[in-house]
Amino acid sequence: MMSTTKFQLLAVAVAVSASTAALGQDGVAAGNIYLITDTTKYDETNKYVFEVDGPHTPTPRLPDGTPDLSGDGVWSLGWVPNFANAQAKPGPAPAKPWVEAMWVYNNQNASKYDPQGFCIPPGGPRSMATPYPAEIIQHRDRILIVFEGGGHVWREIHMDGRPLPENPNPTYFGYSVGRWEGDTLVIETVGYNEKTWLDYSGYLHTEQLRTTEYITRPYKEKLNYKVTIDDPGAFNAPWTAEWDIRWAEGQELNDYICQENNQFLIDLHDDLDEPFFSKTSGL
Repeated sequence: MMSTTKFQLLAVAVAVSASTAALGQDGVAAGNIYLITDTTKYDETNKYVFEVDGPHTPTPRLPDGTPDLSGDGVWSLGWVPNFANAQAKPGPAPAKPWVEAMWVYNNQNASKYDPQGFCIPPGGPRSMATPYPAEIIQHRDRILIVFEGGGHVWREIHMDGRPLPENPNPTYFGYSVGRWEGDTLVIETVGYNEKTWLDYSGYLHTEQLRTTEYITRPYKEKLNYKVTIDDPGAFNAPWTAEWDIRWAEGQELNDYICQENNQFLIDLHDDLDEPFFSKTSGL
């Protein structure tokens, strides 16, 4: 077991506080999140896919019959620290040697250089695995997802039938277009920048990253999220991760500012045990 830093403990504490599920003795949150501090551990099965305890209310729908992904509440996102552990068969991602080397390095230092710890937006699919609530807003020609945590940001998904741009300006969330295939929302995204990690465990990606997300609401109390990661600059083949998300009826998003009192940045030291940020002169 690797040593645990204050930031790892903070991440676990945040995941616990953000979850409404009770933790079992083995560290498995009943139907919501699965907490591990060793991100090099792989489970025998994908523990992030679950059935919600209690009622399974029929999927709410809009007047045109489209599944309603919103309601009087929010989605209680769980913590998925290593996407490779959320594959149908958990195991190492098909990473290229440079990605594997950086992943090992990030695990050895307990992910202390994780951009999200610097209040950088999570970007991409990691936004759906950062343990703060999120709200989905469906409009006539677009869908917005608003995130309480991870920089308190939002993403926009165009639903008007437009194609993906050929040469988009790289951004944290990329450029997304979506469509409905039956009751499944399919979202294709390109144009990611390289300023984020795919997950907390430290898998990196390039601007070649392309994701295809599949979102369904099989019943009111659960959202199923699946993403295929295709990045020929970082991985030898496309791979897919999947997890479920619990609905929190009646809950609202709170005002969360990552930069406020970020003690992690104040205490952060580099590999030579020097302060990562130098103190400035003046007041």
